[in-house]
Amino acid sequence: MFKTLKLIFNPKNKDIRGRILFTLFGLLIFAVGTTIPVPGTEGAISSLGLWELYNAIGGGALEQFSIFAIGVMPYISASIVTSLLQMDIIPYFSELKEQGQEGRRKINKINRYLGIIIAFFQGLAMAFAFIQDGTTLDYIKIATILTAGTAFLLWLGDQITQRGIGNGISLIIMAGIISTIPKMFIDTFNTLILDTTGSLFIGIVSFILFVLFYIAIIVGVVFIEKSERRIPIQYSNQTASAYGKKQNYIPFKLNSAGVMPVIFASVLFSVPAFIAGLLGSENGFSIFVSKYLNYTTPIGFVIYIILIFLFAFFYVFLSINPEELSKNLNKQGGYIPGVRPGKETKDYIKTVLSRITLIGAIFIAIIAGLPIIFSSFINTNLPSSVSIGGTGILIVVGVALETYRQLESSLINRSYRGRR
Repeated sequence: MFKTLKLIFNPKNKDIRGRILFTLFGLLIFAVGTTIPVPGTEGAISSLGLWELYNAIGGGALEQFSIFAIGVMPYISASIVTSLLQMDIIPYFSELKEQGQEGRRKINKINRYLGIIIAFFQGLAMAFAFIQDGTTLDYIKIATILTAGTAFLLWLGDQITQRGIGNGISLIIMAGIISTIPKMFIDTFNTLILDTTGSLFIGIVSFILFVLFYIAIIVGVVFIEKSERRIPIQYSNQTASAYGKKQNYIPFKLNSAGVMPVIFASVLFSVPAFIAGLLGSENGFSIFVSKYLNYTTPIGFVIYIILIFLFAFFYVFLSINPEELSKNLNKQGGYIPGVRPGKETKDYIKTVLSRITLIGAIFIAIIAGLPIIFSSFINTNLPSSVSIGGTGILIVVGVALETYRQLESSLINRSYRGRR
């Protein structure tokens, strides 16, 4: 940590500091934008209700009905759709997946266009839901402004990725969640200690346990992100007894999917709440969502955990293809000791990935579920942002670690080149 800070302030790494400042400036623009309401909609939202999850992911922008109220969620929704289409559902997307970097660039472009289309329809739906007695022109104007806000955030995310540090879209999601975390702790403190009608001692103990739960989440995420399974690799042009040779291996992270399963599950879980919010609280579908597709209900909790598991396996095997990895290893003259090249290597890699992904998914599910269970047993009057906050901190810590890893790698590589 201190070594990384020392490298950042090294006079030779001026451009790295510039990248960091650009990233912070981009996130500052996002934070300011979440406070700018769509013209003519001040005070449109008095209560979030089932929209709480969507608001938390968007950094509280929906509560203000700001120009960034929709956020980057349409892009995430589009990514889920195109990821599913790559699983041999539509040949065109399967071919793009096989094209490597060029294919990923085309898929990313499709995601952006599809995301903007989704954003417009979401904006139109929000306008109808929150703005009463508006004209058709008013609704179209509001939808256009909200869509423009999403388009701007996608552009800003691209700029951060190219000219800053880390993945811009992930950092925007992280920044949005961070902005809601202080309010979550303040609300919890008020509920458990200041506004309690019971024992003050029990309220203080409950709040301390609450804080410890979130510290446990941070420690757990760091542990998972740092854990990996190393598969030894031997190359045919090296002898096993070569003195002083460096051991080659394929590192598989315990949770190779990172925080994406949680992001995907949260976005997919927010879709019914989004629709229910449009229909109103008295609608039959809204009542169904409130009873069965809510984090705080047993059935909703189980569905959420199942979604995390499904997306964990889906994302890992989408990003890591055992067959392709086996072929590349064979082309390079490499093999796994004790495992025959070809089908046996592919099956071995697939088995290892399945096992470590199962363990990683269990850890992630436990970490994401702890605050939900806590809020259900400690105090039923806790704000809904508490249960959502566990997922939020999970995403924040995961993205922060990934960004730090990228920064550290850039600094070390630059330092190594400087010594050559």
